[in-house]
Order: sequence, then structure tokens, then C-alpha cells
Amino acid sequence: MGSKIYVGGLPYSATEQQLTELFAPHGTVESARVITDKFTGQSRGFGFVEMATEEEAKKAIAALNATQMGGRTLTVNEAKPQEPRSGGGGGRGGFGGGDRGGRGGRF
Repeated sequence: MGSKIYVGGLPYSATEQQLTELFAPHGTVESARVITDKFTGQSRGFGFVEMATEEEAKKAIAALNATQMGGRTLTVNEAKPQEPRSGGGGGRGGFGGGDRGGRGGRF
């Protein structure tokens, strides 16, 4: 792999089209994705770009890391593999059972 690039420090208004245009002069952009909050749809300020070759990715990283976009300084580096996530949020083991408080069970 090696052609996937992490781009941090994006302006919250940045679009995938703008990300593609930013990286295009450095090689073939296979995909560009701005990560958004799943509840609000608002950009989270980072994204990923996939270049056609590892050589193009390295060239883009060298050219764009610490540059400015929309008044913000970009952090551009090779994306690390995603860590496996643990099962759903912590919390209570099972379902049901147990007194939920109240008046002691009788009304």
C-alpha cells in the first residue's frame, strides 16, 4: 500500500474537490476524503488522500507538509493503518434483571 496519505489541519470548510485539486499537481489522485462527524456532518479537520503510486505519495508529502490552506497549517504524512477498535462502548454486561429503584416493587 503506502500510497494513502493523512492530511491534518484542514479548514473546516475544505471539500474533497479542494483536497483533490491540492494534491493533483503531485500525481494521480485516486481518492480524496474529508472526514466528517457522523452526527453533525461537520468536517473534523482532517482527511485522507490516496495517490496512484508510493512515489507520488512521497512527493506530495514532501511538497505539502507544513504548507497553508485557508489560513491553517497542514500536517501531511503517510497514513498509519487503522487500529482495530474494541467492541462497542464500555458499560454494563448484560440486559434486564435487577431492581431499577423506585418504591420497592409493589404499588
